[in-house]
Amino acid sequence: MTQGPAVDADLLKTAVAAALAGGAVLKEWFHKVTATSKSCAADIVTEADVASQRVIHDLIIRRYPEHNFLGEEGLQRTDGKDPYRWIIDPLDGTSNYFHGYPYFAVSIGVELHGELVVGVIYDPTREEIFTAQRGHGAYLNDRRLQVSHTDRLAQSLLVASFPPGVTSDAPPIQQFLRILPHAQTIQRTGSAALNLAYLATGRLDGFWSSSLKAWDMAAGVLIVHEAGGRVTRMSGEPLTLEIPDLLATNGSIHDALRDLLRTPIQ
Repeated sequence: MTQGPAVDADLLKTAVAAALAGGAVLKEWFHKVTATSKSCAADIVTEADVASQRVIHDLIIRRYPEHNFLGEEGLQRTDGKDPYRWIIDPLDGTSNYFHGYPYFAVSIGVELHGELVVGVIYDPTREEIFTAQRGHGAYLNDRRLQVSHTDRLAQSLLVASFPPGVTSDAPPIQQFLRILPHAQTIQRTGSAALNLAYLATGRLDGFWSSSLKAWDMAAGVLIVHEAGGRVTRMSGEPLTLEIPDLLATNGSIHDALRDLLRTPIQ
């Protein structure tokens, strides 16, 4: 297949259409979740997740039948003849969705030979769609995005992500406690995709996690990069989507936050 900016633009259009379709499914099921008891809601959330992924995959594969796929809900294809891979999270923020808390999103990233070329994150509750095309910037709807200019941790709004079942003596909690006195505030939100999207908009200044999957961060990593931010592992080494180790910032506070994160835990 031909490769280049024009192809990337077509991929972006398809990713946007797929994200909107998946988001429509989530909105429809969200009303069922909020209207039912918690004992039944878990099954509905699972159905919504699977239904969203199915709609997304079906739309994309009609346009790109020879592409590869990686999706949260058991979706994996590695024998496609074209060297593109779609990395899909049909519902990022499952716990929020389950509780009726409107902080969740659809996340779709596209790789070519392991390099991210397109990223789309769609928040169906706010009708906000965050997009990026390699080398062409990042956008919220039609507005060009730029990360914040905050250059001091003491003035920073940060977000941390913890693995399920984390205990009080686990390293992520110790990192959180170490950084807490240095930041203006730290939050835990439940959606890595939206955390990265919000970082790209300048709504927050830094985000770190040691528990993400490729589909949680693929789209957001490109969006942050194209908005002028910086994304690495917590050690400062280059990011690898297959390794659950991410530090994303506006760039200005990156080194200071990295240094705190990699300080040995006593």
